[in-house]
Amino acid sequence: MPYLTSASEIRAIVAEYTNAKTLWIDTEVADYKSRNPRLSVIQVLDNPQDMSGDRVYLLDVLDQPNIIAEFIEKIMINSAIEKVFHNASYDLKFLGSKKAKNITCTLEMAKKIPYYLLPLPNYQLKTIATALCSFNNIDKQEQKSDWGKRPLTEEQIEYAYLDCIYLAQIHLNLLDLQAQASPEPATEDLISLSTRYSQVEQEWKLLNSEFEHLQERIKKAMQAQNISETSNYKLTSYERTTVKAAFTELARLAQTQGINLDFPITLTQKLQKDLGQNLEQLSVDIDKNTSWRLIPKTQESEAEDD
Repeated sequence: MPYLTSASEIRAIVAEYTNAKTLWIDTEVADYKSRNPRLSVIQVLDNPQDMSGDRVYLLDVLDQPNIIAEFIEKIMINSAIEKVFHNASYDLKFLGSKKAKNITCTLEMAKKIPYYLLPLPNYQLKTIATALCSFNNIDKQEQKSDWGKRPLTEEQIEYAYLDCIYLAQIHLNLLDLQAQASPEPATEDLISLSTRYSQVEQEWKLLNSEFEHLQERIKKAMQAQNISETSNYKLTSYERTTVKAAFTELARLAQTQGINLDFPITLTQKLQKDLGQNLEQLSVDIDKNTSWRLIPKTQESEAEDD
């Protein structure tokens, strides 16, 4: 975990990084709660197999805007290098913002993995690293420490390099889950896929039925017992207001008051039927799209029997 503080050392390693295919990057920010947060440290890993931290470089860029600008120019804007972050939108505030190219965010990757493959209470780096990579005893306390003070403590340095290791391992595991969640459709085994689908469908029907039933019982019990909140749930009520008006009255009002009602109206099947041949007198835009529906053959058989 080399900790670089001099501009020449940082420039040298940044020059090496320009040849990398992928970099796993994290940042630490000083005065992050203030109106003027300052980028303090950029942590970079170029080898995801490194679990010791030997390939994690800590770049001390506190109050070195020229070095930060050079990192942005040579690394962040370089579309040939993939840059991996967790919650990238935060780091990019300090590293090129919208100018940055080829950015991968493990937070967004995790959110797109189906819940049954990655059932997590939240998508914080600590939560994902623990559940997905079996990292235990992850301490995020140093994240809130004073990153504007120098020298950095040994605890801060250790925390900084470990975050890059967690990030790289999370990324590799998410790539595996991504492939599992979105296999190549042309090579899918439809027999095993259909079998599993039928199994899950039956389980889902049972669970969904019980879920909805229990939900109604809980609501009714809390109402009957005049309880608005338990250790697990909070019962709230709301009123939904719908305002309706006759179209002829609305058109008359618009004409007299000069209100512009020139917007498209979707014609339902019933309305099209009611209009009949009068529909030909209207200038209409027709949008067509194809939707696909999966129908179990048992339902087709039941329909034929009817």
